[in-house]
Amino acid sequence: MTSDRTASQDPRRDDRADGRDETPNERADRNWDELLQELRVMQTGTQILTGFLLAVAFQPRFTDMDEVQRDLYVVLVALAAVATILALTPVGMHRALFGRQRKPELVRVASRIVKIDLVVIGALTIGVTTLIIDFTVHRTAGIIALIAAVVGVLGLWIALPRIVRRVLGAHKIES
Repeated sequence: MTSDRTASQDPRRDDRADGRDETPNERADRNWDELLQELRVMQTGTQILTGFLLAVAFQPRFTDMDEVQRDLYVVLVALAAVATILALTPVGMHRALFGRQRKPELVRVASRIVKIDLVVIGALTIGVTTLIIDFTVHRTAGIIALIAAVVGVLGLWIALPRIVRRVLGAHKIES
């Protein structure tokens, strides 16, 4: 670790505001490790959804789907493929850039890709839920499931983090 004097002289090394004293490379390594953990979770969920979608086409009742359901199914298969490719992209980039001292840039780009993949996986999950409810219950129930899933995703992925930030910010001010 650096001394207080060294850290205060070099602003690139002074990350103590968030409780850490790490170099840009150390921060990039830590952030890369965190991104990999997120990608592992995302890949597992995507693989399960993709496997489900691929198996559906070989089920006897697949031919019972109406045109809207089949079109939605094809869109979902495409979204599953895009989600899988996006989840693998940071790994491929890491291989291409390995040993070239580009980890901070890799982390920035990979972080953006993970955010895009989250949107794709959210759409995929909402779509799969809609398709299942539409097929097994009724079109109206499928539309209700679609709306509920969109509200749930927006609430959990956008509203909840904002609320947490606001609450944490208020606690920080009180401290």
